[in-house]
Amino acid sequence: MTTALFSVAGVVALIAAVIVVTSRRIVHAALWLVVALGAVAGCFGALHAEFVALVQILVYVGAIVVLVLFALMLTKAPTNPLPNLTTGRSPFAAVVAVVLALILGTGVVLAFGNEKIKPVTDGSAQAVGTQIFKTWVLPFEVLSVLLLAALIGAIALSQRKKED
Repeated sequence: MTTALFSVAGVVALIAAVIVVTSRRIVHAALWLVVALGAVAGCFGALHAEFVALVQILVYVGAIVVLVLFALMLTKAPTNPLPNLTTGRSPFAAVVAVVLALILGTGVVLAFGNEKIKPVTDGSAQAVGTQIFKTWVLPFEVLSVLLLAALIGAIALSQRKKED
């Protein structure tokens, strides 16, 4: 049952991620990002890592996507389709993405074979908190500074006077 739930959530995340990348409207891409990140939280839930799934929803869906939408609103980015941004390199990028996916998929299959997905036993709040605040404290703080810089940049861009 765990493998089936994990697989369904993984397929939903993959489809939503492709739509995020191929969407011509930036707001639609942000909303599909919510679906993709929610499906990743579903993958964690299928593995019985409820705390990590809830953190995924709160941090990524609740904060990152809202930050992206606020940045779009503050910078007054165009929300209509932008066909002139598409370049002739899209087919090459698609081929590179497929080749990379095949290489990564082959590596995962060769590494894990026919093993069944087992529920996570170390997904408790105490274990995750210990890892975050002992082992991963520096990347955690760097990410918070990066998000603060992005917010300050969006505010600075929105306050810029229009040149005639």
